[in-house]
Amino acid sequence: MSINDEKVKLPINANPIVVHEPRFSQGGQADYYSFARDTMQNGTAEATIYNSKKLEDVVHEMGLKIKQHEENIKFLKTQKNGLDNSILDMQVALGKYQTESESGPENEELSHVLSEQETIEQILRYEKSAAGIWCQLKTRHGTQASHLPLTKDVLGIVAMLGKVDDDNLSRLLSDYLGLETMLAIVCKTYDGIKALETYDKEGYINKTSGLHGLGSSIGRSLDGRFLVICLENLRPYGGEFIADDPQRRLDILKPRLPNGESPPGFLGFAVNMVNIDSVNLYCATSSGYGLRETLFYNLFSRLHIYRTRADMLQALPCIRDGAISLDGGIIKHNNVFALGKREVDLKFPKSFAKSNLPQDYFEIERQIKEMKWKKERTVEDMQREQALLDHARFNFGIKKQEYLKFLAQNSSYTRQHSFKQEGSA
Repeated sequence: MSINDEKVKLPINANPIVVHEPRFSQGGQADYYSFARDTMQNGTAEATIYNSKKLEDVVHEMGLKIKQHEENIKFLKTQKNGLDNSILDMQVALGKYQTESESGPENEELSHVLSEQETIEQILRYEKSAAGIWCQLKTRHGTQASHLPLTKDVLGIVAMLGKVDDDNLSRLLSDYLGLETMLAIVCKTYDGIKALETYDKEGYINKTSGLHGLGSSIGRSLDGRFLVICLENLRPYGGEFIADDPQRRLDILKPRLPNGESPPGFLGFAVNMVNIDSVNLYCATSSGYGLRETLFYNLFSRLHIYRTRADMLQALPCIRDGAISLDGGIIKHNNVFALGKREVDLKFPKSFAKSNLPQDYFEIERQIKEMKWKKERTVEDMQREQALLDHARFNFGIKKQEYLKFLAQNSSYTRQHSFKQEGSA
């Protein structure tokens, strides 16, 4: 019998070669080192070579992720540097405008006083109003009026508690609020409101006390209703303030159209365009709130300011609390449009720190604020990418050491496999 005719029989106790699947660590990644130990025990050099290549691919892929994070950080740094340069250039431009428009301190102070006096005279024209009577008292008795039981809790008239840089914007804001609100008296507490008007047992107004009695004493009887605003009962703005802003302007999120872009012609929020005396910036209420986050935030909320009516109408999808445009357009709450000619003569006093500045000054200010916002987002993105990069580098170091250890443990099998391939060739 030839060898070819004889069947080859396997021994009964022959064991099949077992190829183990890679084990997985707690993080869900394959533990190739344990797998290498198993394959070495089973003597499968081919599996060792295969898994060596797989581990090499994993290390290579992790290296590509590191490179991607590094490129992202490089791009974000370039973007941040560009924003820094643009902000600096615009700040230089603003400084130039301010230098060119500066007048002497004495002239500026004189203009400031004249503007306040003009507003007081406008209020006094409404002789039978509560605001007119209160201003008459202040004019006659000066600072002593603040110590009277009747008026010691009165902070002032709405029209006198803020100033606006631009005369046209001042008239527009006054028109938006309306004459009744502009003439409203502002009290710190509800006790101050009770002192302004008292009632008899039948609930009728006592004409001999409060503002009614004061009006009668100076020959100006108080006629009709009037508004009084209680600061301590107003719900204050709950967000943050713009950092390092001496006017403590509110850090309100800028509007965005449905496509994510900022509406063209948007100049800012009305609540931030009113300048407030330093004495009322911080502690207008006993709780430590200032006028901006109490009175003016409740009056204007997130009222938008736009350059033109066309810009304002284009931004309708992102207008929630009304808007006005510098050419006279007004949108009240819930898309109620105010049409026709404005009739309000009473306006806020004018602040003269920027009175002679060109119109694009405010546009540059808006652009600087927007660029600073973009810079903050870019820095946050850089920090996020840096954290991902650090994590990727840490994992890469572990996997690289695992790969080198794998090669060292299985070098004899890889060499043996190579020699067999060379011999068969």
